[in-house]
Amino acid sequence: MALASQDPAADGTQGAAASEAPAPDPGTTAAVAAAEAAGLAAGETVRIDSWIWAVRLVKTRSLGATACRGGHVHVNGERVKPAYSVRVGDEVRLRHEGRERVVIVKRLIRKRVGAPVAAQCYFDNSPPPPPREAVAPVGIRDRGAGRPTKRDRRELERLRGLGTPDAPGAPPVAPDPHGRRRPGR
Repeated sequence: MALASQDPAADGTQGAAASEAPAPDPGTTAAVAAAEAAGLAAGETVRIDSWIWAVRLVKTRSLGATACRGGHVHVNGERVKPAYSVRVGDEVRLRHEGRERVVIVKRLIRKRVGAPVAAQCYFDNSPPPPPREAVAPVGIRDRGAGRPTKRDRRELERLRGLGTPDAPGAPPVAPDPHGRRRPGR
């Protein structure tokens, strides 16, 4: 009997189709099971600041509470306080670190879990992050090149846009009481 239950063709499924699906990570599966076992009973709710921390949308719970107090968290289109009770199916909008995250709550958790498990607790509808600007590093010297000469320093400042006192647009240098210019003082 045990052999028949282990055969994928015995339960009516296609053997090839079952083998094509990627096998779930056993560590992630165990963590999801543990999170569900420690999860909430039906009808229970979780504070929004605690939930956005638990699913790793913010680094600390206090940052989640601060974001709520600052008006950066909206649930179903309304600004919410940190103690607002979130429920399954709610749409949470979080503006954090220059990016807006839009997620729909799939599972309620109170304790912080690993990233793979946290990603299964919400459905992400966020717009794609803005592309990173390709900026060439300006003025980086090779390691071991020694101390830059005065000429090297001036070239680095010119590349960085800092300019020199004689450069156009540079702040004026206070004149010396004797009528001489004193750059760098």
